[in-house]
Amino acid sequence: MKIQESGEDYLEAILVLKQEKGLVRAIDVARHLNFSKPSVSRAMKILREDGAITVGEEGAIELTDKGLKIAERIYERHRLLTLWFTELGVSTQVAAEDACRVEHDISDETFQKLKEHFHAE
Repeated sequence: MKIQESGEDYLEAILVLKQEKGLVRAIDVARHLNFSKPSVSRAMKILREDGAITVGEEGAIELTDKGLKIAERIYERHRLLTLWFTELGVSTQVAAEDACRVEHDISDETFQKLKEHFHAE
């Protein structure tokens, strides 16, 4: 089953929070994404059922190999697109917001070419 765009956002947030804090709980994800705790709880249930995360007894959220692969893919896109947009003169905030929208829809082929072009400069 393919993870939907919102699921990708949750996985990316978990990855970022894990890098920043080490331990990630649902409340951390809710604060990071500015979502309600019930919305995050529902999403965590779906991601757990899909095999993208595990949740420990203490509420610690961990990415599975499947979840990590998706999160890293989206986060790489987000970072590169944000950087690319800011290099074009877009403000950092707008660049990050636009990257968040584009990261889900851009094809693998187009992203790869952007990546090659950006790294060739």
